[in-house]
Amino acid sequence: MGNTPTPITTETLATLPAPGRIGYVLKMYPRFSETFILTELLSHQAAGLDIEVFSLRYPIDGRFHAELAEMGYPVTYLIDHHRLARERWEALQEYARHLPTLKDHLDDFLQTLGFGDAVQAAELAVMAKKRGITHLHAHFASISTSVARVAAQLAGITYSFTAHAKDIFHEEVDNDDLRRKLEGANAVVAISQFNDDYLRDTFGESAANVHMIHNGLDLRKFPYQAPEKRQPVFATVGRLVEKKGFDDLIDAVKILVDEGRTFTVEIVGTGPLTKQLKEHRDRLGLTDIIRMPGALPQHEVASIVSQAACFPCPCVLGSDGNRDGLPTVVLEAMALGTPVIGTPVTGLPEVVRDDDTGLMVPEHDPAALARAMARLLDEPDLRVRLAGNARKLIEAEFDTVTQAAEVALCFRAPAPAQRSASA
Repeated sequence: MGNTPTPITTETLATLPAPGRIGYVLKMYPRFSETFILTELLSHQAAGLDIEVFSLRYPIDGRFHAELAEMGYPVTYLIDHHRLARERWEALQEYARHLPTLKDHLDDFLQTLGFGDAVQAAELAVMAKKRGITHLHAHFASISTSVARVAAQLAGITYSFTAHAKDIFHEEVDNDDLRRKLEGANAVVAISQFNDDYLRDTFGESAANVHMIHNGLDLRKFPYQAPEKRQPVFATVGRLVEKKGFDDLIDAVKILVDEGRTFTVEIVGTGPLTKQLKEHRDRLGLTDIIRMPGALPQHEVASIVSQAACFPCPCVLGSDGNRDGLPTVVLEAMALGTPVIGTPVTGLPEVVRDDDTGLMVPEHDPAALARAMARLLDEPDLRVRLAGNARKLIEAEFDTVTQAAEVALCFRAPAPAQRSASA
């Protein structure tokens, strides 16, 4: 396993410059499934940070969380990929007037980025210079960080990014490209210790500036309710993709139904496996047992989860290498007092500690999952004990006020060249 990173402490903070004006670079904003980004931005806003959001794509979800109304930061959508190539070339020529190094590095940038993304990076660099942006922070180590890295280089400022899951684990991740991003960033946030260790073990010294900072929750929006009197309902939430293990959950439900148990299941979310999972459910005769309502606003999700006896989260390692980092919905369930069943995949064991803050079962083991679900139906005292311990853990380690403040420290970390000079 990798070495634990040296934290940015309050002592070193005193020697760092003020954070200045920060540009948040996101592939798509707002995005219905990325509540953790909205929570982080709202925490920065409450702390008084000066931030502008830059989105590479227009939102397409069509549904938005009510909390979005609380966001006061300005949002800029970068040049549209659907513009004609001629229009983008004209824009690039205009940006070159403000970016003296653009022509020298254009060939390299076009090899790293697609043409449309390169134009967006140049546009972002110009905006950063004109608007006094001193640092860029991107979420996900994919295209948003690619654009932020090039824009920061062109504008002569620093950048950082948060690494999550698919953006570092998927088989299509270009490790040479990811190494460049790690080496160029003044700080990198890993959302779980597993991710931190993975980056350090895979990239060695190139990952020396990685800091483990969990996603945080606004605990005011997730009030704890003891689960001793919950109805026989299982609720889970997530994208309907392979890594969530929902096919194993459906098989576990079939086992419990065959045992003669009476209960219902809510699987909230949407994704490419929606049709396949529904067909699997129907084929097993579980249509009246398992409800799949699609994606729901955060307040509706919280209501469903807060009334459930259990939150099964049977994550697996996907056939394409993809896996979850640490699902925010697990933290939300734990905060609400709903006992979680997890699998030993990536960051889950960091919070779902077997027989302490939840129950742990092997991945791809519907029988073991069914047994754990049955225990939580049958043993209200167990539900209460696990839920109480889980809530204490969330309060201690996942409060967004603390987590966002730690992320903000990364904006003030020295640039790689400065680190090398002082080493």
